[in-house]
Amino acid sequence: MGDALFYHLTRSPLEVTLPMLLSRSLQNGWRVVVRGQDAARLDWLDQQLWRGADESFLPHGTAGGPHDALQPILLTTGGDRPNGAQCLIVVDGADVEPGEAADLSRVCVIFDGNDDAARDKARGQWRSLTAAGIAAQYWSEDSGRWQKKAESGTRMD
Repeated sequence: MGDALFYHLTRSPLEVTLPMLLSRSLQNGWRVVVRGQDAARLDWLDQQLWRGADESFLPHGTAGGPHDALQPILLTTGGDRPNGAQCLIVVDGADVEPGEAADLSRVCVIFDGNDDAARDKARGQWRSLTAAGIAAQYWSEDSGRWQKKAESGTRMD
C-alpha cells in the first residue's frame, strides 16, 4: 500500500508543478498516469510537457493511442491504467478511489488553492483516503517553497 500526497497550489501553476512530480516519479522507476476530467485540458498539458527543455524531456502520451501500454507517462480522463502505472497523479478534481490508491505506490492530488470547489474536493479525497488507511501528506507552497503542513491523523487546512 502506497501513500497519498496532496499538493496545494498557491503560487506555481499546474504546468510548473506537474513536470517536477513527473520527473521524481520517473526517477523512482514508476510509470505514471495523469488523470484529469477534461480532454481539452489534458491536450493543453500535453503541449506544455512537449515544450519543456530537451534535457528535462518527459516521455509521455495521451490515452487512446496504439502504444498506451508502453508510455512511461500517460495522460487520460479514464479510470484505468493501461501502462501499468504505479503512480497516479490526479488534477483538476479528477477522482481517486481508496481501493485504487491501495494498489499503487503513490497517489498525488494536485489542487488549486484559489478555487474553493477544488479545495473542498481535495479535502473530501483526504478524508476518504485516510479513512481507508492510506497514509497521506499535505504539502503547501504558501511560503514560496514546498513545505509539508500535515500528515494523516492531522487536519488538512
